[in-house]
Amino acid sequence: MAVKKSTVVMETPELFKATGYTGAVVPIHLPKEGDVRLGPGPMEMVVLAAGGCTMSDVVDILKKQREDIEAFRIEIESERAKGPPAVLTKVRLRYVFRGSIKEAHVKRAIALSQEKYCSVSIMLKRAGVDVTTSYAIEPPAR
Repeated sequence: MAVKKSTVVMETPELFKATGYTGAVVPIHLPKEGDVRLGPGPMEMVVLAAGGCTMSDVVDILKKQREDIEAFRIEIESERAKGPPAVLTKVRLRYVFRGSIKEAHVKRAIALSQEKYCSVSIMLKRAGVDVTTSYAIEPPAR
């Protein structure tokens, strides 16, 4: 596999500009207390990456199963170890769907994402993070 190159450039001591290997630009911000936050911090980006990774998998899988997803969100809770290094210790992903979606399809999509496709969640698990999932299916709004 080809090497992918990204950069992080210091704009100020608290604000960095990260440019991914696709060219996407994301601010990484560690503001002083009371300052307005302009972007996520590094650990928050890891947690958000886990949510985005598994969401894209689940959406793809459910689309292939011809499920009509009216709305979908993932509520994420995370915990970190005390004191340096304050690594992630727990990540809880709660998948919340709205629509006429078969529960068996939801369960299968989440399992496939967590066990086979979502490289971020799998990487976290291999690093010792306790990653757990749950889900809810809300009735359609229509």
